[in-house]
Amino acid sequence: MTPDVTTAAAGTASLVQSVDWVAIAPPLIAAAVALVVLLADLFLPPSRKPLLGWITIAGLVAALASLAPLRTGSRSTFCLTANPDACSYTVDQFAFVIQALVLGGALLTALLSVRDTKEKLPAGEFWFLLLSSAAGAALLPAARDLATLAVALEVASLPAFALVGLKRGDRLSSEAALKFFLSSVTATAVMLLGVSFVYAATGTLHLTELATKLATVPGQLDTVAKTGVVLTLVGFAFKTAAAPFHFWVPDTYVGAPLPVAAYLSVVGKAVGFSGLILVTVVAFPSYADVWGPALAVLAALTMTIGNAAALRQSATRAHSAVRLLAWSSVGQAGYLLVPIAAAAYSSGSQVGATVAYALMYAVVNLGAFAVAALVARGKPLNRLTDYRGLYAERPLAALALAFFLLCLAGLPPGIIGLFAKVTVFSAAVNAGLGWLAVVMAVNVVVALYYYLRWTAILFRSPEAAEQPSDQPAEAARPRVPAPLTVAIALTALVGVVLSGVPQLALHFASVTLF
Repeated sequence: MTPDVTTAAAGTASLVQSVDWVAIAPPLIAAAVALVVLLADLFLPPSRKPLLGWITIAGLVAALASLAPLRTGSRSTFCLTANPDACSYTVDQFAFVIQALVLGGALLTALLSVRDTKEKLPAGEFWFLLLSSAAGAALLPAARDLATLAVALEVASLPAFALVGLKRGDRLSSEAALKFFLSSVTATAVMLLGVSFVYAATGTLHLTELATKLATVPGQLDTVAKTGVVLTLVGFAFKTAAAPFHFWVPDTYVGAPLPVAAYLSVVGKAVGFSGLILVTVVAFPSYADVWGPALAVLAALTMTIGNAAALRQSATRAHSAVRLLAWSSVGQAGYLLVPIAAAAYSSGSQVGATVAYALMYAVVNLGAFAVAALVARGKPLNRLTDYRGLYAERPLAALALAFFLLCLAGLPPGIIGLFAKVTVFSAAVNAGLGWLAVVMAVNVVVALYYYLRWTAILFRSPEAAEQPSDQPAEAARPRVPAPLTVAIALTALVGVVLSGVPQLALHFASVTLF
């Protein structure tokens, strides 16, 4: 063989990469099970459709189990041959925690949805869309280039549009899906425009290379780079429901099936925040003077608007409980933004406070939605007044919801909620953002009112209601499906454990995530 041929052969061989299948297993398993469910739906008779739900649950459990080998160290794959440090997929501590959060959130959503797919929703379509969205959500925190990040974001979002509008014949569901779709597509277009500007200024999409090249952008391209950074952040601000890009949240949560609203409030938010952390802390640190002040203002605006709107919810309005949770999630998004803004003024390690807070929020918010789903089985309008006397009717569910609300408020016995808020507050103070810490403190006090008002309603005496003589007594109190009971019990158990041992979540605020 001639030297030229040998050199060419060696050059060709160097382009061949081995794929780390263990690293990509979590999103890959979710995607594979989605295809299995889609094919099985074609052949299963209607009486066997419930089997699809259990296949989905088993697949999500398997995806969670596949995270076990990834809990320590860092693994990368799909790297550039010319620069092995520039990879498209990396599983580090950050990716591991967020993947566990989104897959766990999808699993609890599946438990909440088992009965709905038997009675109200098309089973095959629902489970396929849920698994597809979960696969994209699990892929996103491990993405390390803007192209993979954008693809993962859309894989997580596009099925969610369909899930919101899956209640066929329901006007609220259709309107919610349309509003969610149009606003999300607009935000995606803006984000992709920003990505194209960043690529034009740097010639690369890999996050680690962007961090280096943006620091040395030529003067004539500096405006293009800054514009690209801002537009990219706008796209992720929508996904996190940050004000003023939050307008889709209340109507979408009300119109969506309740388990889907729970999924959006936790998994959808985790997707947005993980993407925002990656582009700010990993890719754009040299433009911290651009995104730092912007995110600080967004954080203050988001928590204030969210809490003010939650405060105004009428207890007798239809779906007021879901609307309150929707506006509460907007307020909580403001708290989650604080450490990311603080990272611009101190160090990227501040974002660990966002991860720690997100773990607490995910558990207790899913639990609150699980109890709301239980109440909605007997009272579909789901007004706050429908929770009056819940302790007398279902004491364990009432105690669980009270615990979840106190965690969100940051009051004992919800110790994890208190400690998580203190961690976020400390991030702002340590970064010199005293004004933002004051705004957060005021908002935490404001939020106490509506959380405690809802908690108090649970323990009031139930209103006397006449029951028709021909209506059986048990009809007033529908049986609770076993999966729904498991979801409530599981979230309550994890919440209690986190309150007893808060370091299980809070230690992420003090470790190196990247």
